[in-house]
Amino acid sequence: MKPTLKIATTKTPDGEILTLVQHDADFSMKVGCQELMTSRAHESELELARLGCARILERQNPTVLIGGLGMGYTLRQTLDLLQPGATVVVSELLPDVVQWNRDFLGELNNHPLRDPRVVLKVCDVMSLIQQSEHAFDTIMLDVDNGPEALTAAGNDRLYSRQGLQACMRALHAKGCLAVWSGAIDNAFERRLKQENLHFRLFRVPVYKGGKALARCVWLIASDPRSLPPQEKIKTRSES
Repeated sequence: MKPTLKIATTKTPDGEILTLVQHDADFSMKVGCQELMTSRAHESELELARLGCARILERQNPTVLIGGLGMGYTLRQTLDLLQPGATVVVSELLPDVVQWNRDFLGELNNHPLRDPRVVLKVCDVMSLIQQSEHAFDTIMLDVDNGPEALTAAGNDRLYSRQGLQACMRALHAKGCLAVWSGAIDNAFERRLKQENLHFRLFRVPVYKGGKALARCVWLIASDPRSLPPQEKIKTRSES
């Protein structure tokens, strides 16, 4: 049996230890003993990109923002979907996660950070959103564990009423916000309704071809016409 190797470590903003480990050809990131992400199960990260980009596939020069680099799966899928004239801004809070992608994880996804369409920002995505006005066709957030912050308490700001308002301002009038989550969050949905936002919740698999729809992606917009067609995938709820 091949051993599990500790490849690198860094600290989260809350002082927790984030570890990159490798077992055979698989990589994973962990906070303590809790696994945040793994290369073995990344279908929901791909679905985040597919859903977030569904309305802009034919646009020649879209601009999208991805909050959270992770292992690069959402970025790779976004680049594969969009036109050559697209601009894909990636905001990653931790410099070490960027370096891990360059040094260890790039081969998982054919080195997406090398694509000339990518604009990398090593910063808090919330700060970037607050500084932007009508800048993006789509914002895709895969930060922490979804609306319930896990690795950084400050991530809660993204999913607050003020954070949602900032996201809507940062989007074009017909733009769409896509939010990945490890589980359903009823409090988050109530917040969306309080802000009079239109949304659809898509249940998505962890593994390709998997029948267990264990992850969630919310599509959120001020204009319901900015949401992807309902018939493309079964939804649990919409408003």
